Amino acid sequence: MRVVFGLVLILGMGLAGFAVFMVRGYMSDQQVALQEERARAAQVIETVNVLAANKSLSFGDPLTADDVVYVKYATEFLPEGTFTEITDLFPEGPEVVRSLIRPIEANEVILMTDTTAPGQIASITQELNPLMRAFTIRVDASTAVSGFLRPNDRVDVYWTGRVAGRNSAEETHLIGSSIRLIAVDQSTDRNRSRTSIPSTVTVEVIPADVARLAQAQSEGRLSLALVGKGNEESAVPIGDQAIFLPEPPEEEVQVVEAPVAAPAPVAPPERCFTTVRRGTEAVQTEIACSN
Repeated sequence: MRVVFGLVLILGMGLAGFAVFMVRGYMSDQQVALQEERARAAQVIETVNVLAANKSLSFGDPLTADDVVYVKYATEFLPEGTFTEITDLFPEGPEVVRSLIRPIEANEVILMTDTTAPGQIASITQELNPLMRAFTIRVDASTAVSGFLRPNDRVDVYWTGRVAGRNSAEETHLIGSSIRLIAVDQSTDRNRSRTSIPSTVTVEVIPADVARLAQAQSEGRLSLALVGKGNEESAVPIGDQAIFLPEPPEEEVQVVEAPVAAPAPVAPPERCFTTVRRGTEAVQTEIACSN
């Protein structure tokens, strides 16, 4: 009996020691977790409420007060041009809406560069840089890179035609480099994914180049070559390069001297004579002429 009692006592002490060990381990884990939570709480990222779209919107859609919602955004990483108040987005009142100039997804922060000014509609003028002009070029499948063009792409413009003053076949010349497209047909949507053959493209050029392009288009054909995304820096900006048509060779001017008129004949001075007869002989004697 004493042996059994001793065994039970030893077993009980072992179980008690094991329980104490488990409790100490659990308490240690809880202490570590509590310290980690306190460390995370001390590093809370500061946020600010900004306006975002509450649904997906497409290019040209009106942006109303019902289309926006407040979301929290990390202050440290807040992009420039966000709206923190509804009055900033609609300064003239919620009835004067804006228009989107690019598609926006749900919960995407609305930036100033995503919309027009209050009361304006999305148009091609929103795409033009200051002091630049828009010019439309007629294209087809062969001259528009088979339709693989999107707004904001850059292209080289080639002119094909006959040069005045040269009795030769058609010639092709580069007349514009790295020109930015701002519209394909009537679309300025940069995110368009559908490939189609456009009939026109609109490019951004300086005012002086509008006349040159118009002349080039009227005297020949214009073709486009797409500039790769990594080649914009090596291309010559349109603002620094004059668009020109090949000048015809200068014709040699032959100077022909006018014939010198022969001097008019000078009439001999008038002479008067009188005839005097001496017998059978007649003699003429010069006398002064009387008028």
